[in-house]
Amino acid sequence: MTALVIAEHDNGSLKGATLNTITAAQQAGGDVHVLVAGSGAQAAAQAAAQVAGVTKVLLADSAAFADGLAENVAAQVLAVASGYSHIVFPATAYGKNVAPRVAAKLDVAQISEITKVVSADTFERPIYAGNAIATVQSSDAVKVITVRATGFDAAAATGGSAAVENVNAVADSGKSSFVGREVTKSDRPELTAAKIIVSGGRALGSSDKFNEVLTPLADKLGAALGASRAAVDAGYAPNDWQVGQTGKIVAPQLYIAAGISGAIQHLAGMKDSKVIVAINKDPEAPIFQVADFGLEADLFTAVPELVKAL
Repeated sequence: MTALVIAEHDNGSLKGATLNTITAAQQAGGDVHVLVAGSGAQAAAQAAAQVAGVTKVLLADSAAFADGLAENVAAQVLAVASGYSHIVFPATAYGKNVAPRVAAKLDVAQISEITKVVSADTFERPIYAGNAIATVQSSDAVKVITVRATGFDAAAATGGSAAVENVNAVADSGKSSFVGREVTKSDRPELTAAKIIVSGGRALGSSDKFNEVLTPLADKLGAALGASRAAVDAGYAPNDWQVGQTGKIVAPQLYIAAGISGAIQHLAGMKDSKVIVAINKDPEAPIFQVADFGLEADLFTAVPELVKAL
């Protein structure tokens, strides 16, 4: 058996979720090959070749892949899919955009957001906002899988020495075109890759208070800022800060939840964090059930005191 991992990259380097996906692929299949579909992506291919456990890197280099259009990437995956027992994607926006197209064309069921490999054909994935774990067994000849990065350790980025093989790039499908991209720039770590996250909830009361109270703490810790859906819906924080079932799934070393009650949808996005600290004045808040450390206090007093202590 051989697994093919579809790398997410920026043409120069691999995205972190790709390393977690490689770990999952190693557990599911025997050899692990990586497909790098990009434009001027030789550096990304070389980075993939250095990852421990990777035995071959396929590089498809074409201007058609410059912006990661799903129609083109999916066509390239299908062009090289023959002979692979598993085709594995990170469960990121990129992976979720391409994987269903590949599964549909191969006429197989997609197995989404796995968190554990039981065997080559059996996997675990969370359902009901993470309240239950489904064990899924597939009899399809090819398993098309997306991997929840928080469920697997990242593969070592160095130590490998795989060969890079150039493959013929498919032609541009012409079905879509890239118009533009508006990217939010921040000095803070990316939310899904941050080791420390400070999140706020609706209890902060306003956007001004959100920034006034939480920003100094995040600055002290070198942390990313996150928010509950309630805070985002209320306009206290931008949408790309949202953590939860309908936001981003995170698993940092330290997660500080200030003024977050802990609705099931939020817990689904952060309960795999290594250490969870909850600050809430409601002793009955559900967040305390998953917290490693709980502080029953008014966040407007507790957070500034915490900043001073640091």
